[in-house]
Amino acid sequence: MKFSLLFKKTTLLSFVGILVAMLSIATSSSIKAFPDDLQTHIAVTKKNTYLDRYGRRLNTTYENDWNIYDVVRLHDIPEFLRDAFLLSEDKRFFTHTGVDWLARANAARQNLLAGHIVRGASTITEQVVRMLHPRPRTFWARWIEGFEACALERKFSKLEILEFYLNQVPYKAKRRGVVQAAHYYFDRDLSTLNRKEMLALAILVRSPRWLDPKKQLASLDRSIADLIGRLELAQEAKSQVSQQKLALGQGASKQNMAHFIRYADDNIERYPLNSSAVNTTIDLDLQTKIQQILDSRLDSLQARHVDNGAVLVVDHTTNEILAWVVGYAGKQQKQYNEINAVTVRRQPGSTLKPLLYAKALEQGWTAASMLDDTPLEESVGLGMHTYHNYSRDHYGLISLREALGNSLNIPAIRAIQFVGPAQFLSFLHDLGIESLTGHPNVYGDGLALGNGEIQLLELVQAYTVLARMGDFKPLAIFEGEQSSNRSHRILSEDIASLIADIMSDPGAREKEFGWNSLLNFPYQTAVKTGTSSDYHDAWAIGFNDRYTVGIWVGNLDYRAMNKVTGSTGAVLALRSIFNELNKTREVRRLFFSKNLVKHRVCIETGLPADEESEARDEWFVPGTVPCGDEKVKERVRVRKPSNGLMMAMDPRIPDQDEYFEFAISNVPGIRKVKWYVNDEFAGQSEKPTFVWPLSRGSYRAKAEVFFRDRDAAVLTDEVAYTVN
Repeated sequence: MKFSLLFKKTTLLSFVGILVAMLSIATSSSIKAFPDDLQTHIAVTKKNTYLDRYGRRLNTTYENDWNIYDVVRLHDIPEFLRDAFLLSEDKRFFTHTGVDWLARANAARQNLLAGHIVRGASTITEQVVRMLHPRPRTFWARWIEGFEACALERKFSKLEILEFYLNQVPYKAKRRGVVQAAHYYFDRDLSTLNRKEMLALAILVRSPRWLDPKKQLASLDRSIADLIGRLELAQEAKSQVSQQKLALGQGASKQNMAHFIRYADDNIERYPLNSSAVNTTIDLDLQTKIQQILDSRLDSLQARHVDNGAVLVVDHTTNEILAWVVGYAGKQQKQYNEINAVTVRRQPGSTLKPLLYAKALEQGWTAASMLDDTPLEESVGLGMHTYHNYSRDHYGLISLREALGNSLNIPAIRAIQFVGPAQFLSFLHDLGIESLTGHPNVYGDGLALGNGEIQLLELVQAYTVLARMGDFKPLAIFEGEQSSNRSHRILSEDIASLIADIMSDPGAREKEFGWNSLLNFPYQTAVKTGTSSDYHDAWAIGFNDRYTVGIWVGNLDYRAMNKVTGSTGAVLALRSIFNELNKTREVRRLFFSKNLVKHRVCIETGLPADEESEARDEWFVPGTVPCGDEKVKERVRVRKPSNGLMMAMDPRIPDQDEYFEFAISNVPGIRKVKWYVNDEFAGQSEKPTFVWPLSRGSYRAKAEVFFRDRDAAVLTDEVAYTVN
């Protein structure tokens, strides 16, 4: 019997010993080491600190895991606030060794009586442990935190731990530390808080959500009153604290730079300096003013179903980005305002036309070249598309200057047919528009009207080439980057200057926009607007002697606006922004190349004027002044049917009555045209069109064109089409 009892005791002791050993091993393996320096630990986790061009921080404070900006020394924290934290969170802080066992025992008793956890009894040291070594809130975690708290106090002094705690204790909205909390709740610095507000900061760490003074003020007041009763102050002093007010802030917002910062983070390898703080080119004051302008314009367009917008401002003398603005940035309950609209790809509408005409000038056209603005039907994909000007008006023969100034669509189509979609696409790539990654056949002639999708960032980059007299220089976002960014010439000064002159000429746009157009700015400014199909995008972009500004408005969910165009939706904001930019400086006229030569030309023909002509002045690149017999050259080609066209017979019409109109490009001087289908003669006409009877099958068509002033006929390329 005694032996059996002894055996059981021995077995029990062995089992307990095994459990203790296992617990000891598990505890030892779970305990984590602490860094040698708490500040070094924070620095390791630090994200980039972004500053504007004048050294002001760009709203990055609350995205870090730690408070790395608003850190204060313990002796700079008001003594009353320090004492309030100790009284509220850990009144025996200076006497325990990391764990307050008496507080734990009292908490355990209260939790048992309540039937659930009502107190945690964590010391300030244990709270610091949880910050450094976050774990799920379990009993095991509390067990480990006790050992680690003792280890932390052996490694660091009480004052070091308290200072770290007061600078890193978490509050609402990703704020950490008492400095950030003071600014968040009261819009003030620590030194300006009254005693009741300091008590509020000490209590809010218990539950920033359930004691939120803006939503749960009564609960917070009760907790403050309880803490006041525990203060070691005379009754009169306690009464004075009780009567003080919580002067809650109105949420005075700092400029939200999250969109720019994300872009800068993605491109940080471009930063040329070795520094912990990243100096950018942003002007925070200008950013704030333009944010107000854009948001105000979006407010006024709400009734026309416009929710989003973006603005980019560049000083093109250095190509530094001064403002990167996304509509309603940081505002609550605004749709899709977290998306970086500056880099979203959208259809640019007519804003590519100045770049297209610049390429046409480079290839031989002049500002006096006469373009045919008559109704036009051209191939698009496997079908045909009828092009119209926005106003649905047509002006017949019109000069390139007026075609660009009035943003006419049909002359732009003729321009890209002259330049070639592949050549224009390559030119856009050279200008920095990299989003157009498709084959030229993907865009076709529609590229002239902006049927591809590009970024506002890319469009502004391209326009700085015109503003910089044909010189390309990458846009800079970091201080010093502009010095390392090399520039190279893409356009001649003469062509860039001529395009800018047209874009800033009120007379050139009078037919479509009138003499009192909003596009006529107080100072000479080259301006262009654009609107995509079905009013999905509205753009305005312009430059003066120093600044290039681009604006996009629309909806990031691709909803259509209510007939909002670039000239009605975006240009008002563009005017306001340029007024802001020009407010405190002397504005000069746009650069004008001294190489350009002025000649009188006939308004009707674009040729040199004679005494009987109605004439105007025009500027020419040297060597391009017309001699009298120049005509706009257009390649002879089959326009209809287009290559790859698929047609279907109409079952409602008798087959013998169905016809399709063949057409070649409308070049002057045609005497006759012979048409061949599948290498067999199909007929001829004395004009560019021919009516061909439809029949089902696969076909190849070409035309032999005879001119009045040429001996040899011109044979077009062959096109293939199908009739089902």
